[in-house]
Amino acid sequence: MENRNSQNSDYVVIKAIEDGVSVIGLTRGSDTRFHHSEKLDKGEVLIAQFTEHTSAIKIRGHATILTQYGQVESEIKK
Repeated sequence: MENRNSQNSDYVVIKAIEDGVSVIGLTRGSDTRFHHSEKLDKGEVLIAQFTEHTSAIKIRGHATILTQYGQVESEIKK
């Protein structure tokens, strides 16, 4: 298993396409919990990092997400 520190962990770039996009960090381990959240307005950009504490990032709302694997756009909630 690769040993990763915060200096070389994966990053994601999240750009809000609409007001009120929620970005929620989820913890690592046997008990997954929310540990951080941000609200983005249209045009705002957040650069987030996966760390020893953050295993997943949940995004609610219309946003463009850029990763080392490519680009994806979250869908608009109807």
